[in-house]
Amino acid sequence: MPKHIAIVGGGIAGLAAAYELTRRQREGADVTFTLIEASPRLGGIVETHREAGFIMETGPDAWVTEKPWAREVAGELGLAGEIMQSNDAERVTYVLRGGKLLAMPDGMRMMVPSDLAALDGHALFSPAARRAYAAEPQRAEDLKHTHPHSDESVATFVTRHFGAEVLRVVGAPLLNGVFGGDVRRLSVQAVMAPFVKMEHEHGSLIAAVQQRDRERNGKPRPATFTTLRSGMGALAEAMAATLPPTSTQLNTTALSLRRTPEGWVVHTAATASSRDPRPAGTSQQHSFTDVVLATPVAATAHLLHSIDRRAAQLVDIPASSAVTVAFAFSPEIAQAQSITWPKGFGFLAPPGEGTRLLAATFADQKFADRAPVGGRLLRAYFGGPTADKLIRQTDEAIAQLAHTELQKMLGPLPPATVTVVRRWPRALPQYEVGHLNRMAELDRRISAIGKLRLLGNGYRGVGVPDLIRDARTAARTVAAA
Repeated sequence: MPKHIAIVGGGIAGLAAAYELTRRQREGADVTFTLIEASPRLGGIVETHREAGFIMETGPDAWVTEKPWAREVAGELGLAGEIMQSNDAERVTYVLRGGKLLAMPDGMRMMVPSDLAALDGHALFSPAARRAYAAEPQRAEDLKHTHPHSDESVATFVTRHFGAEVLRVVGAPLLNGVFGGDVRRLSVQAVMAPFVKMEHEHGSLIAAVQQRDRERNGKPRPATFTTLRSGMGALAEAMAATLPPTSTQLNTTALSLRRTPEGWVVHTAATASSRDPRPAGTSQQHSFTDVVLATPVAATAHLLHSIDRRAAQLVDIPASSAVTVAFAFSPEIAQAQSITWPKGFGFLAPPGEGTRLLAATFADQKFADRAPVGGRLLRAYFGGPTADKLIRQTDEAIAQLAHTELQKMLGPLPPATVTVVRRWPRALPQYEVGHLNRMAELDRRISAIGKLRLLGNGYRGVGVPDLIRDARTAARTVAAA
């Protein structure tokens, strides 16, 4: 029986599912699909702004190198020559402390040092924090045998190993940069699974990291991050270019779902757009054999409410917002004003350090070719409650605040040649304590409903590779069922 699949949501997860179904079609699968997206473009928060020779990321700027799924898609799309890695030879991450940017010690894996000697006398940590680090390997057996068998918060986990100072200065800002969440509520099993495994096997996280270093036998560590030379947006653009022309409905919002004996009915409405001739509010009903929901968690919860209220409750997890501001300085301005910042990838700002920024990236130093020769490129990041408030302000007000805050750490900055502001409301779902159990229950309920799959960053990972992996697996399963 032919399958006609609705993919609701054209962010990177929905787009990857559509890409994989297109591949299945070309291999002979009897399947068609319609990709329904409320905005005028595909890719969601994966977007690159290119102007005046600058490559400016407005969402994620890379993927984690050790996860292969984004690289695989890039290769399939003919983008292998575009793949490039971060400049790890110059990798330094700074932490704002006492009004100064202090470099994190060499050999850190998140908040875990591989070389305790590198901490000796280091200004980032107090003597008490350095003593807590030094004592952690000596507590290995106790940590191994007394760890909780149930989930716990990231804050509890990190504090148990290294103390409250390490949590505040390094742990919280690192996790906030990825999840934008409260480490007192984030699930350690969901967001730091490799470290939980280290604790189970070694007790000491420092001992575990050191053991892994020894097992490499001197082989160089791979670059931490990978991206595309023309920007992360190129991945979304290339996937979108493979889709059949009639398979996508942009500027279209899914209003409701209804289960039928044959499959599903999806009720949609046109959203206002200067590029779409349909009047805003024009509604339609479409029949499908299967539905893939790749919408943000709040939208997914709304669509599920009439189908299964408990499933809707499980999906509707807290989510935090993000606001990014990219500042590009032309070679002429950068040289005339002697714009400079510390060598490295950027800085993190722990809470209580006198800035509303969460982090900033020295984009022209993290990756090659992000700016014309002599130009400089900087990106500021706001998260959490600050981002929620800023989302309602104008681009000019947001950019002015970011500019002012950056000058506290970097010194005077001239007006930028190009400024790009992006708001990402509720874009970062929070994997709170108990998340894995909730997702297991959700999987059971969705399976019982049948002919329905959920994709996105609210379930099994927030990174681009994780989303691509889940989307392609779901598409293959739907096409083969």
